Amino acid sequence: MHNHENDNVFDSELKVESEQEVEEPRMYKVILHNDHYTTMDFVVEILIKIFRKAVSEATRLMLEVHEKGQSVCGIYSYDIAVTKIAQVHLLAKQRGFPLKCSYEEV
Repeated sequence: MHNHENDNVFDSELKVESEQEVEEPRMYKVILHNDHYTTMDFVVEILIKIFRKAVSEATRLMLEVHEKGQSVCGIYSYDIAVTKIAQVHLLAKQRGFPLKCSYEEV
């Protein structure tokens, strides 16, 4: 048998107002920049490995970098953006390419 006398006691203890506004994180565009030394194949490889692009999308973005001087590879929170940039620079350095990558707040 259930005793309903204590129901209100527990309910009042649980009714704690916790309406906190959660701010959306700032987002950042990660941008690949063209240079005259990095191969197109390596740029496509970067776009596939680091930015998880399909081959067709990676090829399209690589051509945009080549033709327009830069291309946005993705939009990420700050920590993810700077991690991806560091990965690009590390892999490019290991392969002997001067490929540059940067970010801008959206």
